[in-house]
Amino acid sequence: MTGLVVAMDGPSGSGKSSVSRGVARALGLRYLDTGAMYRAMTWWMLRQSVDLTDPAALAARSGEPRIEAGTDPDGPTIHVDGVDVAGPIRESEVTGAVSTVAAVPEVRARLVALQRELIGAGDIVVEGRDIGTVVWPEAAVKVYLTASPEARARRRNAELAGSTVAAQQEAMAKRDTLDSTRKTDPLSMADGAVELDTTPLTLEEVIAEVLRLVAERRSSEGESGANEFRSGRDRVNERT
Repeated sequence: MTGLVVAMDGPSGSGKSSVSRGVARALGLRYLDTGAMYRAMTWWMLRQSVDLTDPAALAARSGEPRIEAGTDPDGPTIHVDGVDVAGPIRESEVTGAVSTVAAVPEVRARLVALQRELIGAGDIVVEGRDIGTVVWPEAAVKVYLTASPEARARRRNAELAGSTVAAQQEAMAKRDTLDSTRKTDPLSMADGAVELDTTPLTLEEVIAEVLRLVAERRSSEGESGANEFRSGRDRVNERT
């Protein structure tokens, strides 16, 4: 499926990571978690004791860390200056600060440039909050995942120890507000994107629906694309 880019946007807890990785596996594509890159930048800023309330300070240092994201859907990696930060970037300190760091235009410009380098060759599923609107608006397939606040909070709470669903719902509401109202590249649904509410669906059902959208796109480009999709769909069915 040469050159295919699938853009998967939506708020946290909507299922972007699991769905994106499942679709990438099914179709033999690469996978990129752009949110991990913003978390990696935030982790580095915290380690360097940069004042997160000072946008100018964040902007001035945003070009310093070397951030490298692996694109294997079975084992995506994220490194900062050669250090594996896959675990640390999911800790509460980073989670609570990432929206602030991500709102700085210079931070976004640096990371969007890195993301575009990785996406450029195509054959990739990319998840984030501005993939279809800013990072790669020419993506062949654009999906905007949503879910009810309660469902999103339950999913995120299941991933974290020592929290509650109520606390997660409150934290997500605050982050949604920050992400959707920031001046630079706010969270929004891209033109041409298909909105998919994952609340009542299983993971397998959501993956199947995205694969159907890919199939429709590929079939419009030729029967060979549809045949490639069918083999990918069969691989998903074998797993489920």
